[in-house]
Amino acid sequence: MRRFRAVYIIWLRDLKRHFRDRARIIGSLGSPIVFVFILGQGLGASFRFTGAEADFDYKVFMFPGILGMTVLFAGVFAAVSIVWDREFGFLKEMLVAPVPSWSIALGKVISGATIATSQGALMLLLAPLVGIRLTLPMVLALLPTMFLVSISMTGMGILVATRLKSMQGFQVVMNFIMMPMFFISGAMFQLSSAPAWMDVLSRINPLTYGVDALRSIMVADFPSRYPLGYDLAMLAIISSALIIISIIAFSRQQ
Repeated sequence: MRRFRAVYIIWLRDLKRHFRDRARIIGSLGSPIVFVFILGQGLGASFRFTGAEADFDYKVFMFPGILGMTVLFAGVFAAVSIVWDREFGFLKEMLVAPVPSWSIALGKVISGATIATSQGALMLLLAPLVGIRLTLPMVLALLPTMFLVSISMTGMGILVATRLKSMQGFQVVMNFIMMPMFFISGAMFQLSSAPAWMDVLSRINPLTYGVDALRSIMVADFPSRYPLGYDLAMLAIISSALIIISIIAFSRQQ
């Protein structure tokens, strides 16, 4: 029970830090709003789909991708607390506590996933403004899907954070990783028209399955790339693998 209580304490601490920082919450929603209402409006005037979706509204197509971007950024940068705690010495105090290190890492993963899912839930309030009508079953399907995506993104962030010693280094490395992940996930354009090398990269990108699953749930009229069950299965496999790898990496750090 002491081990799982440690998971709860880490989860609760990170959530309190996040929700008390209103500027962080508002700022994290700024980029998705700009993408949807400015970039989406501009690209929508010139972007054309191929095939039966030729007359599809681009902002409706784009919104699930921006929702995935919100979860991606929030989940990855939730792991920055590890670097922050290391710089201020708090991480050392946690590591010498009479609890296993996997409890701390698991608490970080769950707290990061919870924060990212809450950010995604706030973005859902904008769905009616782009023409997406949300229903209760749709929201109940979206929340666990976003949580699965959040776990994989947070796990990846923790894996990187355990190897870096400075905030600046973490931000540079994660921006280098996140932007390609976002653009090859199918968030902004159809992957069916992508070149072969990009198609290969998209298949090993966990965000690809997250965006495709979110689009399957939110935009039933647009044909998804994979069946929803396949997307969720891949997300579950990738999330489990990243949790295990990130916990092992966290436990081995000095």
